[in-house]
Amino acid sequence: MSDTQQSTTGAQRPASYGADEPYEVPSRSRPTAWVGVVLFGGIMMEMVGGFQLIQGFVALFKDDYYLVSPNGLVIEVNYTAWGWTHLLLGVVAIVTGIGVMLGKMWARVLGIVIAVVSALVNIAFLSAYPIWSTIIIAMDVLVIYALAVHGRETGQA
Repeated sequence: MSDTQQSTTGAQRPASYGADEPYEVPSRSRPTAWVGVVLFGGIMMEMVGGFQLIQGFVALFKDDYYLVSPNGLVIEVNYTAWGWTHLLLGVVAIVTGIGVMLGKMWARVLGIVIAVVSALVNIAFLSAYPIWSTIIIAMDVLVIYALAVHGRETGQA
């Protein structure tokens, strides 16, 4: 006789169970280690928000810091408008990162949307400061990946 027996539902049951004892297939009720990836995404979201805030304050208060004039950007808008855009994205990203770390579904969805918008804004801002914008875009990609994979388990953690 083998170590397992076939139940009426098709699930394998350990041989120690009697033929007439009910056997339920164990469900995965505990979160796996992938919850750490979502936590990583929340922390990265907060970092992206902080970087966006820094970039926004620089655009507002020291616009001569950038490599090109506003006319050299993909979207010709003055640096004050860019500064407010980055500040708004930064604040929303930080609040969303906190929500992600608390396991909120709305925060995961909004976090992916904010990361996509942040990446697009930084692509448009790329000529102003290429290295800084490239770093933020790379972090946005990591946030999207982290929030899109195994995020459902954070509500159980």
